[in-house]
Amino acid sequence: MIKQLQKFIAVFILVMMPLTACADEIEFAKDTVIVKTKEGNDYLFNVELALSGAEKSRGLMKRKSLAKDAGMLFIFNKEEKLSFWMKNTLIPLDMIFIDQNGNITHIHSNARPLDKTLVTSPRKSLAVLEINGGLADEWGIKAGDSVLHESFRNILAE
Repeated sequence: MIKQLQKFIAVFILVMMPLTACADEIEFAKDTVIVKTKEGNDYLFNVELALSGAEKSRGLMKRKSLAKDAGMLFIFNKEEKLSFWMKNTLIPLDMIFIDQNGNITHIHSNARPLDKTLVTSPRKSLAVLEINGGLADEWGIKAGDSVLHESFRNILAE
């Protein structure tokens, strides 16, 4: 019985180790988004796209830094109330909730690193843009501004 258990554990470890390694090595697709403010400012962000379940689960976890013009765009299949948390996320983030037309409906500023508290959109959203914490305030990005990206059908794909 002990030998069978040892064999099972050995096989389990051999099967699970590559899966665990893959979780840390997700290659996100890259794209750009433009945040267009009502004041007439345009801000270009180089983003990684979180499209699959694994990508959305991984998000910006374990990152020690994020370039000022970088972020991650989480795109969902339909508008719904979305919830995020900062478990295993090491840097503060602004979470910008976006409706299906690309309109910013809510900004949660400076989400705290490693916090397990859920951050939930007050309205239904199709996407969330995560950028460096405090940057939305610094650049004057507010609810009512627009995010331009092909997923919102408000910009042409290249």
